Amino acid sequence: MLASNQPSTRKEEHVRLCTEEDVRYRSNTTGLERYDFDYVALPEIDFQEVTPQTTFLGHTLRLPLIVSCMTGGYSGATAINAALARLCQRWQLAMGLGSMRALLESHQQLESFRIARDQAPTIPIIANIGASQLTRDVRARDLESLINLVGADALAIHLNPLQELLQPEGTPHFRGVLAAIEQLASVLPVPIIVKEVGAGISGRVAELLLRAGVRYVDVAGAGGTSWAGVELKRATPDVESNPLAELWDCGIPTADCIIEVAALRSSYDFTLIASGGIASGFDAAKAIALGADLVGVARPLLQVYQNGGEEALERYIANWELQLRAAMFVSGARTVSDLRRVRLRPRSPNYNR
Repeated sequence: MLASNQPSTRKEEHVRLCTEEDVRYRSNTTGLERYDFDYVALPEIDFQEVTPQTTFLGHTLRLPLIVSCMTGGYSGATAINAALARLCQRWQLAMGLGSMRALLESHQQLESFRIARDQAPTIPIIANIGASQLTRDVRARDLESLINLVGADALAIHLNPLQELLQPEGTPHFRGVLAAIEQLASVLPVPIIVKEVGAGISGRVAELLLRAGVRYVDVAGAGGTSWAGVELKRATPDVESNPLAELWDCGIPTADCIIEVAALRSSYDFTLIASGGIASGFDAAKAIALGADLVGVARPLLQVYQNGGEEALERYIANWELQLRAAMFVSGARTVSDLRRVRLRPRSPNYNR
């Protein structure tokens, strides 16, 4: 497929590729498959007592789950965000919006973002802007205006140098991003969440962010959607002819990101979000046991909605909750706080499912 220079068309292409084509990592995995639950034969709790609720951005969530930043900015995104918002409202989940870069230039597609707050008045909603935009003439008051327009409780700044490098119309301009984040963290009226888009945040990068005043980090590791793969497919039908095709699998496994970043808790107080290939409630339980506070899911929900609508979304989340609660029960964890103290057993290197 040949890429379009129009932001709205690009967003539509992203959704199409993520729902219709295989853009997962090819050889890189989340690393979560390296661990098993430490089965507790004497849990001393009843299954009905297992309660996976948590708090996030001043809200109580029924599940430690963020429906991660996906889309917005084109006409078809309105229905998607409305459906996801209704799901989040019913289940009291947090929701992230897609990149709002287009709203800096025009409010023509505002409804595709604003619909989330209209449909979900009592959940935490996260606005979203790309880090490379911060190196331009985007001011704090511009971002505050966007936050107010969509009724957001926080602003996600996504780090995506690999995607910008491979995107045909990308802007791989990242000099000065850290200073811009530090400045925004001190002046914006809502918290900043710094996230990757699926290639991972290492402990070293996370510490730079924490020193800059960031208190929410979403590691968004490798193993799920490869945005390098998405952009390589957008650039040319023959991906392997691209001299940068090997970057499809570039990234840090999600489990490794969680472990590295969680180790910084001895020096910093922050919330750790794990996303990137979280395919089930079982994956979520492992991520939390490794050190995350809550998890994010994006592409699986988009695919479920596109294939089965809102009823399918409801079934997916109900199953996800059951899986999480089951994992907690067999690990002896009644609450999410208990789950964070659960020990995982490393699998044998020769393990083969």
